[in-house]
Amino acid sequence: MSEIYLTARIDIPGSETLNKARELGAYATAQRIVKEMAPGEVVDIVKESGLRGRGGAGFPTGVKWSFMPADHEGPRYLAVNADEGEPGTCKDRILMERDPHLLLEGIAISCHAIKAKDAYIYIRGEYLKSFTILGQAISEAEQAGFLGNNIFGTGTTVRVHLHRGAGAYICGEETSLMESLEGRRGHPRPKPPFPAIEGLWGMPTAVNNVETISNVPAILEKGADWYKTIGTEKSPGNVLFGVSGHVNEPGVFELPLGTTARELIEKHCKGVRDNKKLKAFCPGGSSTGFLPPSFLDTPMDHDSLAAAGSMLGTGGVIVMDETVNMVEALEVLADFYHHETCGQCAGCREGCAWCHAIIKRILAGRGRVEDLDTMEEIFHMSGAGKTICVFPDALAPPVRTALEHFRGEFEALIVNGAEANTLT
Repeated sequence: MSEIYLTARIDIPGSETLNKARELGAYATAQRIVKEMAPGEVVDIVKESGLRGRGGAGFPTGVKWSFMPADHEGPRYLAVNADEGEPGTCKDRILMERDPHLLLEGIAISCHAIKAKDAYIYIRGEYLKSFTILGQAISEAEQAGFLGNNIFGTGTTVRVHLHRGAGAYICGEETSLMESLEGRRGHPRPKPPFPAIEGLWGMPTAVNNVETISNVPAILEKGADWYKTIGTEKSPGNVLFGVSGHVNEPGVFELPLGTTARELIEKHCKGVRDNKKLKAFCPGGSSTGFLPPSFLDTPMDHDSLAAAGSMLGTGGVIVMDETVNMVEALEVLADFYHHETCGQCAGCREGCAWCHAIIKRILAGRGRVEDLDTMEEIFHMSGAGKTICVFPDALAPPVRTALEHFRGEFEALIVNGAEANTLT
């Protein structure tokens, strides 16, 4: 197995405290980098490593940092997305609660790289424990001189601000997150301008996920070449898979990108519970859709899953056994997305509501065969760049894959429902 570096400290008692984290090497790399390396050099190493964002889109982190304007002399910001609202996702919470100083060290290095003096961690409102532990860790690091003014005695300033969200899924979208941080309603902003040019308070801003930032210390400690020996050529490094659902041992597993779902479920999660058969799994959170068992040997990396018609997403693997009704499963997700749309764009607002209504009607025995084509058409009309953000594209994969791989269950409900209605 590849070297573990994201979760190396989390099972050690006291790993969330500064004293124990320092015993285990925390902040040594940040101190060296801030003292000895120019910001541009750090960006180049992260770019060379091929680190891709772990928040869903998988965009190259170093490339994103390089978009920050070199000639901007005003404030710059780092926004750390700790909202983690994607159903099935639970890996950032593990890092924040069990090894918060890994994240904070990554923030110190990242702020140095993009020449930002302030970082804002936007944390999911329900994560009270994470919020409390992170707050304590920030205070410890400030008292030790690792955060705040003049970190490591270098004259560099890195202030970290912790901000709780209020439970809105849409605020996991980067521009909506920034709107919320600025005190406004969490509505996505049109792009361009992109955050790297005009982000928080109109200033250049890099927005990165917790797990993404937590990769930075190891990359700077061991180098881009080392990092590229892990994972795949186009998706290097380890990733945290958070597995939930019908498995014997759910949990968060750090594995190289490219690990198959079969290995993850059968080896690390000890198989489907109660010796039942696997029916479907979501490979990276609810918005990545449903894949049947025939996809178990697909490598779990950005490109392989995209070729399979899905996404790596946030690595939140949801496992469903043979007892699951896929129409009911889709209704649960449609209900969630219908509730969580911000309502700013008509296509998303009406499309999510319409789709949810259709699925409920099918479950009630009043479905029509043409409903299935209607659902696909809804997302053809409302997705793919037709709204300000990609929210409708989050519900589209579950609908599309459910109809592609499990259409028979929908058709059976429609036929049986029509027959029942005729009899009554």
